[in-house]
Amino acid sequence: MKPASPDQRGRLSRRGFLRRSISGAALAAAFPAVTIIERAHPPSAPPADVRTGELDEITISELAEGMKNGSLSSHSITEKYLARIEAVDRQGPSVNSIIELNPDALETADALDSERKEKGPRSPLHGIPLLIKDNIDTADRLSTTAGSLALVGAQPPADAFLVHQLRRAGAVLLGKTNLSEWANIRSTHSTSGWSGRGGLTRNPYALDRNTSGSSSGSAAAVAANLCAAAVGTETDGSIVSPSSINGIVGIKPTVGLISRTGVVPISHSQDTPGPMARSVQDAAILLNALVGVDRDDPATQSAPGKLTDYTLHLDPNGLKGARIGVVRKYFGFLPAVDEIMASALDTLKAQGAILVDPADIPTLGKFDDAESLVLRYELKADLNAYLARLGPGAPVHTLKDIIAFNDNNASTEMPYFGQETFLKAESLGPLTSKEYLSALGKCRQLSRKEGIDAIMNGKKLDALIAPTDAPGWVTDLILGDHYVGGSSTAAAVAGYPSVTVPAGFVYGMPVGISFFGRPWTEASLITLAFAFEQATRIRRPPRFLPTAGMNR
Repeated sequence: MKPASPDQRGRLSRRGFLRRSISGAALAAAFPAVTIIERAHPPSAPPADVRTGELDEITISELAEGMKNGSLSSHSITEKYLARIEAVDRQGPSVNSIIELNPDALETADALDSERKEKGPRSPLHGIPLLIKDNIDTADRLSTTAGSLALVGAQPPADAFLVHQLRRAGAVLLGKTNLSEWANIRSTHSTSGWSGRGGLTRNPYALDRNTSGSSSGSAAAVAANLCAAAVGTETDGSIVSPSSINGIVGIKPTVGLISRTGVVPISHSQDTPGPMARSVQDAAILLNALVGVDRDDPATQSAPGKLTDYTLHLDPNGLKGARIGVVRKYFGFLPAVDEIMASALDTLKAQGAILVDPADIPTLGKFDDAESLVLRYELKADLNAYLARLGPGAPVHTLKDIIAFNDNNASTEMPYFGQETFLKAESLGPLTSKEYLSALGKCRQLSRKEGIDAIMNGKKLDALIAPTDAPGWVTDLILGDHYVGGSSTAAAVAGYPSVTVPAGFVYGMPVGISFFGRPWTEASLITLAFAFEQATRIRRPPRFLPTAGMNR
């Protein structure tokens, strides 16, 4: 989830999940007054000593073609990614995006190579190495800890439903990615990308800058070419924010498009996994494998009849005639980002889109407190239910147990920030509480009917757009996150889809644009995002600079 805006201090903040905003003075320190914008070319500065990898910027389709013609195999691809991880993630710039590698990855790749020869590929993901976030269950030799030492040794009873889908598609699970611990819900003063088990993930564009979160490792690993693509999870901003800040594509689907069974939860109202990739096409390929109806996740029961092959919606001319609303209330947090968005709007118009500007969501800011309350209530109920599935042998069984573990291991679990949100959640009653039901109703009414639906129906829009986030801030373990603005909350609270695509650079740091809208409209949002991506081709691989460049 994302951190709070300056007027929300003291409330539950949202984004990679739960970060903290900064004052105007701190903002001035974090971003110099001079604005330097680059739409495509990062500034000149000595890069880190990282050799270009053989698979850098390669697409899933190109990997599949290499396996088809025999120039590559799943084994060789997996080996190359493992070598890249050792050189870039473990050594060299030490991005530290991966919390644990799969000891069975090469054996799985070998089996998939044999199967391809005998039967052909299962899907476009056959033999493709992927990473998944360390809050997604795997019933194998990998751990699932949400970055917390409290879950070390826990044994999930089964693969998460989405992991079952990936294995069925023939993907190779390379390992688990680091994250903002407990998906960043533990504290309002947290540092995104840090977990007690995994330490700090660094931004591959400038190593002293933050990755955002909570899908920090997934975003950084994809950006640094450590895998073909990755899976993240979001409650409010945890896919789209790190995707934007690490210069990749992220899709936050409609709640219910992808099962949450076997995912360490925060909120059944807002949680959703989603694909993270270097291109819209790769994200669409991964999305195809992740979707499906799961009898154990009631939210997925609404999906039948709405599923499609998302790769069929990759139209480079897809912006022509599209009515797109510009959510100006999500602008204005940084002049440099506004300039990138101005250029993006010019591109949209040049590609034939009809811009409705402004098209502000009338209820923005009116459901922030209600969201915070809903998340605290659901955190306690949903996390306790997840822990119960782990059985009597699990090291912790309730949120109360986790709080006690953190207190007893404060030097390793709470060296930089505490667990005040956990404490607030533990003090709350059940989901039958009038306070919870009232807050949930308010969130749904204001974010959906009176919010996104109202503006889109009133102005007959196909999508809404806004800057996804600010560029990554300098990581500050003492004061926490320096979040200044972003656009994830309305779609997150509504449970509606959002797609972020690279839109430009500020001092060499990536910035994304978000396309979001009505529920189950992933296909049309992918069309718009793909057309924008093809018209701009903004993404550039990271250079692992020690700090952001301040010159062109």
